[in-house]
Formats: sequence, C-alpha cells, structure tokens
Amino acid sequence: MHNGKTIIVTGVASGIGAETCKVLKSQGATVIGVDRNETDIADQFFKADLSDPSSIDALIDTLPAGADGLANVAGVPPTAPAEAVMKVNLIGLRRLTVGLITKLADNASIANLASLAGFGWASAIEQNKAALALDFDSDIAGFCAENGLDQPGGRSYFLSKESLVIWTMQNRWTWRDRGINMNCISPGPVDTPILKDFLETLGERAEEDMKVMDRPGTPRDIAPVVSFALGAGANWLRGANITSDGGMSSHILCGMHDL
Repeated sequence: MHNGKTIIVTGVASGIGAETCKVLKSQGATVIGVDRNETDIADQFFKADLSDPSSIDALIDTLPAGADGLANVAGVPPTAPAEAVMKVNLIGLRRLTVGLITKLADNASIANLASLAGFGWASAIEQNKAALALDFDSDIAGFCAENGLDQPGGRSYFLSKESLVIWTMQNRWTWRDRGINMNCISPGPVDTPILKDFLETLGERAEEDMKVMDRPGTPRDIAPVVSFALGAGANWLRGANITSDGGMSSHILCGMHDL
C-alpha cells in the first residue's frame, strides 16, 4: 500500500503515533518520526517540541525533502495547561504543516489527528475563528484567559480539535494544484496514555459516554485509518473528517435529532 513511500509521523514515540508508524512500516513505507521524546521505532527520528516555534522551524529546515505523506498525530491532553494545548494541538501543527508543504512531494497526503472532542465545532464558530487567527506571535495566554480555556472542563482541548477540523475543511483545495490532499481522523475515547487524563478532565460527561460504548478504542483501531488517509485510495477525500469512534458520533447525532 505504501511501498516506496516516505511518510513523516509526529507523536511517534507513543500511542496512536507509535502504532501508525508500525502499520506504515508493515505496508512498505519508510517512516520519519518526530517527537519530543526519543524513540527508535522509526527509520529516522527527529526530536522537536511543537509548542516552540524555533524548534518547529529547525525541524522544517532539517527534514529531508520529498516525503509522500505527513501524519500529524502529536498532541497533548486536556489536563495540560491551556496555552500548551492550543500551541501543540493547533498552532504548532499548522506551522509545521504549512512550513513543510514546499518540501512534500507532489500528490502527497496529510492526515491530521483530530478527535470526537471536535464534534461541536458548528456551535462555536466565532470562538473557533478567533482561535484560528492565533499564531505564535499572538497573546495566546491572554486568549486562553479571555475565553475561559484555563478553567476546569477541558475546553482548551475541545477548541483545539474543533479548530483543527475546521482548518482541515478550509484547506481542502489549498494545495490541489500539486495534488496534495488533507483530511482528518476523529477518534472517540482511545486507550492510550492520555485516556486517564481525558476522563479525569471530563468527569461525569465522559463516564456517561463510555457507558454506551462496548469498549474504548485502541491505537490498533485508529492507525489503519490514518494509513488509509495517507494512501492513494483516499486521494479524492479532501477536507473530510473520518470519524473512527466506535459509533459514538452516530449515537450523539441520533440523540440530537430524536432518531
């Protein structure tokens, strides 16, 4: 499926990133891994901090040209400080992606790991527009305080994922002249090192959601979907949000519309 391809995977040291690396390698890809924690799982590894613009820029300069895909899997949980959540999950991801466009091969694919937490983007349009206007020169801490993102409840995480879904849709055709497509994958609750943090932050809301599921997902459920989004079979998917969530988004929609 990916024979002869080179694919960059961020967040490669653990969880979905590590499993995505394994799947891609098993399908013939050469994987360039990126993480703030060192690992030997990838064919090549580059250490970077996606909350730091200088680290991102140095990574862009260092990564070899010609990659056929970029999997933006790196992220921090809702228990992290709100400013860090916004920087890593949204602002840093965008800076890295845009900075790598000229280094990607023609017909490359970009897969962004969003979340079921981004499901409600349509009910917070103005807040998402404001979030999408942020960059590393913005007063990110001030934005978080003004919007209550530093309060309990994980709003920073939800907003970062909502904005990522929107940004993916907005850029559905941005690099179409080079054949580059971009989509996102929205997992539901996944049994990774951050699941405990997620449940701790969301409390009763998460517990109620989990009761209707047969089980939480695993990285093995999500990684093949990321691999598909990076493959030729997904070439005509542009700006799509693939919900790999055990049916949770369908459950929510049926409840919303009395179905």
